[in-house]
Amino acid sequence: MSAYDKTDVVIVGSGFGGSIPAYHLAAGGAKVTVLERGPWLETKDFEHDYLLGSSYTRAFDFVVGDGMSVLGGNCVGGGSVVYFAAMPRAPKFVFERHGSIGRRMWPSAITRDSLEPWYDRVSDSLPVSKQDWNDVSYAGGLWAAFCDHSGRTANPAPVAVDNDRCVNCNFMMAGCRFDAKRSLLTNYLPAALAHGAKIRPLHEVQRIERIDDGDYRVHFNVVDDEDYRVHSGSGTIDAKIVIIAAGAGATPVILQRSESALGTMPHAVGRYFSGNGERLNTAIINEERVREVLGLSREDGKVYEANHIGKGPTVANWDKLDGSLPEYERYSLEQLYFPPGLGTILAQVPEGTGSDKDVPRWFGVEKKEILKQWASWLTIFLMTEDDNEGVFGAPPPTGNAYRISQQMLGRGPLKYDPTPNTLHGWSLADAECKEILEKDGLAKVSPWTNDVVGAYTVHPLASCRIGDDPETSALHPNHELRNHPGIFVTDSASVPGALTVNPAMTIAALAERSVPGIVRALQARGVDVSYGAPAPDGSITGRKAVSKLSLVAGS
Repeated sequence: MSAYDKTDVVIVGSGFGGSIPAYHLAAGGAKVTVLERGPWLETKDFEHDYLLGSSYTRAFDFVVGDGMSVLGGNCVGGGSVVYFAAMPRAPKFVFERHGSIGRRMWPSAITRDSLEPWYDRVSDSLPVSKQDWNDVSYAGGLWAAFCDHSGRTANPAPVAVDNDRCVNCNFMMAGCRFDAKRSLLTNYLPAALAHGAKIRPLHEVQRIERIDDGDYRVHFNVVDDEDYRVHSGSGTIDAKIVIIAAGAGATPVILQRSESALGTMPHAVGRYFSGNGERLNTAIINEERVREVLGLSREDGKVYEANHIGKGPTVANWDKLDGSLPEYERYSLEQLYFPPGLGTILAQVPEGTGSDKDVPRWFGVEKKEILKQWASWLTIFLMTEDDNEGVFGAPPPTGNAYRISQQMLGRGPLKYDPTPNTLHGWSLADAECKEILEKDGLAKVSPWTNDVVGAYTVHPLASCRIGDDPETSALHPNHELRNHPGIFVTDSASVPGALTVNPAMTIAALAERSVPGIVRALQARGVDVSYGAPAPDGSITGRKAVSKLSLVAGS
């Protein structure tokens, strides 16, 4: 089966980078079609199990690279459906980082202060809530107690969660069946649909070409709903503007595959990939020591044994988010729940005593023993500053990876070899985590091993980043692809580097900021479109700070 269609704007991907422009452009009068490679799952489809074919395996994309593996969303709503909804704003020092290029990575037009109105708009639109200590999970409270006992501070994290709806089931990573998590399925996407946007699930974009009238033609395959290795059809859709928001692990692959038709890509396409400096440490809690030293207990008499109760990250330690510290020595430590699967496979035995010292301690008798204590685990998520050392090789024939399994698993072209700077940052964060958790014998902690799938990230960034320097950035500061007018990248790939905190809020703010320029580009191509829609729920609070920017788009 083959299909052909035409529209004003094609948006590739429906995560933050795709849904936000989809809403604003559709509300402004443009014809918008969103192509999403994953299925369209509704509230009733989110299941509380990890079986093949459940929402857990259908909604994820896990791609193993050379030295780095990437876990992302694969469904309508993208990463917002599978994220833990922690929404901090990036520290001011992030925007001044030099990283591997030795000079400021971010465009001169963007600072924390200049991005603040766009942060406000996202906060108003989702909305984002400030939690207090009554909202945190058992795991978050325990992490806070550890921090306090070791002389550190702890803070409830801002989240896009309706805590009145949340039942603390801890299945939010596989989608929220209670609509407590404010994914894009609850705000921008329904608002975009109400204004006429079209969403096509199971449409995997392969490449883009320029056609004779100056428009773009987007080629896609239709993916089978059960076996993502199978394609049931193909087609094309023409548009005046293409917005690529397929995620930092897929956006550069689409552009690389399009090079033969579009012409030479900017040097930075598929380079400078960042894993947001991420690492995980698992602590095995000594329940009795926690009772004795910290004086903690639950209502049912247990001390902790609550790894699986609650929600994702609720408490963070931000003591090292200090701009006066040297680069690569700044990081955050955040309590996190990581569900079964990779969480139990990659958790390493703290201080194992195996007879063969060369045998990794993520399997064997010792590993079986710590698995018996899984309810007493505490996982800490480290977000550090890396060196943007990831590079994408030749793209696979289709998609972003060579599909290995029916769902979820693939082998991708990303190569990641951590530099001494990145390793230094990981080492400092690991040591701080160990010092906090092991004080007075409260726990034993070990970083996740990199022996199985290399380093890993759930927040890939920077593979087609914005910047002022044509040599080290693929995009102009307005998110337009260099030397390819009319193609924009608005997802995590556009973020210049590691943020030291969860990046969803910054990705969303940048996407909001990109819209006026895209509107202007559409107007120049004869599309009758304006800018100035309120937040998806119709409120204008968040719009007040940016309303004057509508003039930038000529509306």
